[in-house]
Amino acid sequence: VQLQASGGGLVQAGDSLRVSCAASGRTFSMGWFRQAPGKEREFVAIINLSGTSTYYADSVKGRFTISRDVAKNTVYLQMNSLKPEDTAVYYCAAGNVWGVPPMKDASRYAFWGQGTQVTVSS
Repeated sequence: VQLQASGGGLVQAGDSLRVSCAASGRTFSMGWFRQAPGKEREFVAIINLSGTSTYYADSVKGRFTISRDVAKNTVYLQMNSLKPEDTAVYYCAAGNVWGVPPMKDASRYAFWGQGTQVTVSS
């Protein structure tokens, strides 16, 4: 399975941005993590294989929306009301994982994309 993330960029606080992750091959649950400079990689959101269930980190709940186009095998992360603290490299990941706390554990995901930079200026 190969994952290709895209769509990052530089935006201002309050703006919106959508990042995408195109997958080749069979995937399971797909999630987004992010890593800011000097910080550990942190869980952002996850969506199940069928796209019917989602889960979010408290820090992005109500602002970010994860969705999945099953036909295109692509997952999206729509980010609204962006804040400077959302600045990070965003990684998509795929794996046979669900439930709390496993879905928040990066080591549970078998496949990773290359990351895309999201920078939010104040």
